[in-house]
Amino acid sequence: MISDADQHERPDGPFTDLDAYADLPRLGGLWLSPDGGRLVVGVALPDREKNRFTTALWEVDPQAGRQARRLTRSAEGESAAAFTPSGDLLFVSARPEPGGTAERTSALWVQPAGGGDARVLAAPPGGVRGVAVSAAGTAVFGSAMMPSATGPASDGEIRAARKDAGVSAILHDDYPIRYWDRDLGPDRTRLLVTEVSGFAEDARPEPRDITGHVGGALDEECTWDITPDGRTVVAAWTVPEPAGSRRYTVVAIDVATGERRTLADDPDHEYDSPRVSPDGTHVALAVREKSTPERPGDRWLGFVPVTGGELRPLATAWDRWPRSAEWTPDGTALVVVADDHGRAPLWRVDITTGQPTRLTRDDGAYTDIRISPDGRWVYALRSAVDSPPAPVRVALDGTAGAEPLPGPAEALGAEARLPGRLTEVSATAEDGTPLRAWLALPHGAGADAPAPLLLWIHGGPVMSANVWSWRWNPWLLVSQGYAVLQPDPALSTGYGIDFVRRGWNAWGGAPYTDLMSVTEAARERTDIDGDRIAAMGGSFGGYMANWIAGQTDRFAAIVTHASIWALDQMTPTTDLAYDLRRELSPEAADAHSPHGFAGAITTPMLVIHGDKDYRVPIGEALRLWWDLRSRSKAAEGSSPHKFLYFPDENHWILTPNHARVWYSTVRAFLAQHVRGEDWRRPALLG
Repeated sequence: MISDADQHERPDGPFTDLDAYADLPRLGGLWLSPDGGRLVVGVALPDREKNRFTTALWEVDPQAGRQARRLTRSAEGESAAAFTPSGDLLFVSARPEPGGTAERTSALWVQPAGGGDARVLAAPPGGVRGVAVSAAGTAVFGSAMMPSATGPASDGEIRAARKDAGVSAILHDDYPIRYWDRDLGPDRTRLLVTEVSGFAEDARPEPRDITGHVGGALDEECTWDITPDGRTVVAAWTVPEPAGSRRYTVVAIDVATGERRTLADDPDHEYDSPRVSPDGTHVALAVREKSTPERPGDRWLGFVPVTGGELRPLATAWDRWPRSAEWTPDGTALVVVADDHGRAPLWRVDITTGQPTRLTRDDGAYTDIRISPDGRWVYALRSAVDSPPAPVRVALDGTAGAEPLPGPAEALGAEARLPGRLTEVSATAEDGTPLRAWLALPHGAGADAPAPLLLWIHGGPVMSANVWSWRWNPWLLVSQGYAVLQPDPALSTGYGIDFVRRGWNAWGGAPYTDLMSVTEAARERTDIDGDRIAAMGGSFGGYMANWIAGQTDRFAAIVTHASIWALDQMTPTTDLAYDLRRELSPEAADAHSPHGFAGAITTPMLVIHGDKDYRVPIGEALRLWWDLRSRSKAAEGSSPHKFLYFPDENHWILTPNHARVWYSTVRAFLAQHVRGEDWRRPALLG
């Protein structure tokens, strides 16, 4: 076992040393210039104090001939937004403008393609998000504005008056009021347009509001696009429903007049992620059948004329759930991502036939699709359980697999060396369904030196363990000699809707028995020490960890993070209560709530939670902690359980130093209860 004290003495890579791990570059987002000649990616690194990650923009050669180079530098960081028709890079940043005030919200900047200093294009008081640019040079973006604001100037005056008066109160007349880790309102997103081409370099066109105050219609999940001629914006648009619910529709907005018309709206379905076709005539969108406790909703693609008309469903017979659709330049197909048996490949879906064709056949999970204007290449970020995100290109005709592009990690000399290897485990569920899981094994694990096993349960619950994760990284435990098992139990995606249906409205049923079946299959391996096992999970995975604790004593320790404990309490207090009620009936929530089995728990538990978690509110951890401590039988009141509490973190532990505390505590807890070592409090916890 490697202790915190001697981590820095080990030369064998960043998964042993938590500081070195935090210093690895984290790639996110990919943007391609209109001519296909420039590819830009965001790269996050910790600041000097390791209190937060800051993103800079790097350019990657789409032709794989040149080393990646850094484009931006500021303490505040930047996120790429789009390119102008002439190839200038647009990005969003809260960096101070030369000669301006030191404090500001995010503004839209432009960096000339030919070189020169970046300058501000738009700086509304409520910031900038979701920039889309037309071929004609019109940009649309979202910005939060106060309800009574008539434009950016009056919005700034209203904000200043609230600040001067010391008022932070928010008056709500709608639901939801919180989202993940922040309060919603009193400002709400509106769509603004501005020109990014055809004006003097020293000019700054005033953005124009094309929606006015629309309440929560443009919520945090809404995205939008703009037609090539810049005349129409299409956007996901939420509408209220009875019983506090909301659903997503898609609308078209006339840029000149602000007139809005509905393109897709059905009480039994939701529509989002609109993408305009290259010729500007159609909109592709994601279609989701609304779930009920009786059935999970299916998902497929669709497209509809920009001018309005019948929505044509696409690939409805495909038993996979496509996402991240991008049009091919000739408008004959969509390139999408869809989970499949522990992978997330790229697929080409023909617009005429709806036939999907798989483009990648490796173990990768692909995101951030961009397609070259000549239709030859799909650019994307590729990750896998054993590979952090990196830029690649894939032939659109499917003739070649993913080709790595020289990325920022190579330029920084910061490529990750894994402390083990990845394989797969197969099992059979109680109902005969085939099951599978990823298994990460430390170097040297074998019949002579079997490794203790960690069952690592994914969140969601409707997702798959198929991507690299910086927040829950199994290799940091593999480096300590553990084998980490990542199954896809019932409710997981990539195996068809019937696989999801097996666990629907019954979280403690097939998802639990599937996890136990896969765990037993892993325990039978000669390179696994089946007598030393622990379970870990976060969010829904934390729910499963709590459920396991009350159902079996076969685990030596359980780590539960941001976890659901009492469904009667959590359902009405989460930030999106109506969504959970579409998945669990009151009867199922009562039968499958872990807190009902608190008295059966004998396994030592490490409870972890952030106070700013609004998806799974802190009350879940507080109630779980009391239920564990109040059942202490020891005369002196001692208990094997521990509670790691973060007052200023949310559903995720995001700051580098807090991540170090998280992993150090988990390592120490597992070492005590799985390996039988003495408890050692991590140094940063005093």
